[in-house]
Amino acid sequence: MIENEFSLTRGFADAIVEAEKLIAEAPHVKTEQDLLEGYDYLAGSIRASLQMAWAYQRDFPYFTASTGPYTKMGLDNPDTLYFNANIRADREYVVTGVRGTTADLSFQILNGDYSPVVVPDSLAAFDDREIEIGEDGRFELRFGPARENPGPNYFVLGEGSSMLVVREVYSDWATERRGEIRIRCAGTAGQAPPVPDRSALAKRYGVTGKILLSRLKTFLAFPKWFYYDLPVNTLTEPRSTPGGLTTQFSSAGHYELAGEEAMIITVPRCADAPYQGIQLGSLWYVSLDYINHQTSLTADQARVDPDGKLRFVVTERDPGLANWLELTGHDRGYVQIRWQRLARDLGPEDGPVVEVVKADELPDRLPYYDEARVTPEEWTARIAARQDAVAARMLG
Repeated sequence: MIENEFSLTRGFADAIVEAEKLIAEAPHVKTEQDLLEGYDYLAGSIRASLQMAWAYQRDFPYFTASTGPYTKMGLDNPDTLYFNANIRADREYVVTGVRGTTADLSFQILNGDYSPVVVPDSLAAFDDREIEIGEDGRFELRFGPARENPGPNYFVLGEGSSMLVVREVYSDWATERRGEIRIRCAGTAGQAPPVPDRSALAKRYGVTGKILLSRLKTFLAFPKWFYYDLPVNTLTEPRSTPGGLTTQFSSAGHYELAGEEAMIITVPRCADAPYQGIQLGSLWYVSLDYINHQTSLTADQARVDPDGKLRFVVTERDPGLANWLELTGHDRGYVQIRWQRLARDLGPEDGPVVEVVKADELPDRLPYYDEARVTPEEWTARIAARQDAVAARMLG
């Protein structure tokens, strides 16, 4: 018997109302652009929360894209495809796939989820250098309880294991190709999960609301943990990414630039990092539009100066330079550099040097200014290539 049209969705609807209030009252909202971007962020968060709640099948899991152009969160890396599957420590899971040609492929097992007060523990993290892959690129991994003589490509699920996260990272969007990946719970091939009844659907709607509110509260609080104690317009020395992969280092900071100011970020091209990339993020702690604007660059996409250094220019006004990172109207935001699949730890000498200057001083402050110039036609071609590459990537 149907109680009323809101008998299953009322909790979710109430959560959306509360979520809208969080967006409207976010402390960083100062302009109409801030607010409108918040509503766009809310729409993506609703989509992602519904997907996560409906994909919660630990005995019949499958990989879902946890973030993307329309479901952004957590200062998402424009160069990364993120996949996750819900798991539990007392079952065995079989992961099969084909290694693509991307710069990095990594796996991480999390205990719990991100919340407004805690970052989940990383119980294990490794990249594909630690697994056996066939000459045809195919691989099979197993994740499960500890056992004697499990054989190669077996990884123990520690107590509390709840999620398997896979990251596939591009350095050259134009030439690298994604791989394939699948997951199943051992012993369930050919079987099917129970058909959800009314109670199960009601629970999923309720869980969706909780995921939505937790997601928004967490990533509104997240920058306070890692950014706001840092002086503005600076970047940290390279450090192992908190809660992340052991083979990933990052340098982070927040900026505030007036309309005629430019930030020059100079960092050595690291030969020991197959992936090195920089990106800008909004105060909603998500990437800026990286499809239609150049708000991120990898070392393969960027111009490397003859002295082996990458020099990025962050400013609102077009300086006519290849390594311009567009602010797109964001005079405040975040900057992050990542190095992945490292063969060694990084030190201060590997990190960035930051200088804020007047935009019209750039010709005098950049040692290879003339060589770094691009024409408007060349810039348009760069953006067109980004658009094509992301479209191809999303289609697989």
